[in-house]
Amino acid sequence: MSPAPLMRLAARSAWARRLTLGVTLVAIMLSTALLLCVERVRADARQSFTQSVSGVDLVVGARTGSVQLMLYAVFHAGAASNNIDWKSFEILATHPAVDWALPLSLGDSHRGFAVLGTTPEYFKRFSYGEHQALAFRAGAPFAKVFDTVIGSEAAAKLGYKLGDKITLSHGIGSANLQEHGDKPFQVVGILEPTGTPVDRTIHVSLEAITALHLDWFAGAPVKGVSIPQDLVSKFDLKPKEITAALVGLKRRSDVFRMQRFVNEFRGEPLLGVLPGVALDELWQTIGLVERTLFAVSVLVIIVGLAGLVATMLASLNERRRELAILRALGAGPADIFLMLAAEGLLVTTLGAALGAAMLTVVSAVFAPWLLEHLGVLLVPRLLSVAELYLLCGVIITGMLASLVPGWRAWRMSLADGLTPRS
Repeated sequence: MSPAPLMRLAARSAWARRLTLGVTLVAIMLSTALLLCVERVRADARQSFTQSVSGVDLVVGARTGSVQLMLYAVFHAGAASNNIDWKSFEILATHPAVDWALPLSLGDSHRGFAVLGTTPEYFKRFSYGEHQALAFRAGAPFAKVFDTVIGSEAAAKLGYKLGDKITLSHGIGSANLQEHGDKPFQVVGILEPTGTPVDRTIHVSLEAITALHLDWFAGAPVKGVSIPQDLVSKFDLKPKEITAALVGLKRRSDVFRMQRFVNEFRGEPLLGVLPGVALDELWQTIGLVERTLFAVSVLVIIVGLAGLVATMLASLNERRRELAILRALGAGPADIFLMLAAEGLLVTTLGAALGAAMLTVVSAVFAPWLLEHLGVLLVPRLLSVAELYLLCGVIITGMLASLVPGWRAWRMSLADGLTPRS
């Protein structure tokens, strides 16, 4: 029997059992979509992770590990082992090789979200992804001491809008924190979603960080001393120290020379790290989660294909007479084998194709929602090379799985189909 009639026969046979095979088809479609979705989220998450900060040549902090420095300077997680003296930052910022330097001051929080003290230049210089600049959904950068700019995720979860008043807490976390209740801030800006830690950050000025702690000492409020908010302008609000700094150089070729300058700084022990290298190192430490998700999705595919094999094997007992009639009409054992294999391949290919189409539609429809509500940057696009390899792998695996019922049918003899068993 030639291939074309054989494929038509396999298609008609599958259509005759469309209800049973339809359930298997849906299972393969969903498992394929899950596998491709995990691969896409993995790839996009890694790209988003490694591009949480862009255009920065060096991240500078107190002498510590490079991973720890990136965790608190870029992801605002954890705490710094020490701070940087403001005079050291000024020396760094005025170095001939430095184009710009952004000071970062961390340590306070608001309802579980990190507070970042910086300068208005932060909103012009900071970029992420492929050198994408920060954009405002509403409002503008802070201009007064007690103005604040909120990331998109923080604004959405806390329900804040322009003009709202908020108070900050001393320390990181959500338990037993002392509140700076006497010095409220006004929301003057809300940022667009970025898929980076910026979305979960409350931004204030460096002067505001100093003003909050004028009547504090050694991490606690001074008893009997309270400086009202309207009097803080009478004091020198220039910071004495910061947590870290982001540095951009005039020429990329100077990066190693500048890194050596920072690491050998005589004023105090400092560490300068290259963001790309440190982020790759950090990603490796959490790569187990990535591999686990991929393994789970592969297992789902195997279960779906196992269901296809089980369905076709179970139907062979009901189709013995049908297969025997085909043999009687001239179909050889090889034709029966190829027909069953083609039937399984057809279901697998159709399910894989529908799964890929489903992923494309879901990516296009839900990408904005995922970015705004979950902070997951899922880029709508056609299948990547890696996803195409996975899709081909699913089809090839399905083809190999289909050989099992084909081999079982091939072994059935004409007499087995026509003679009822006793």
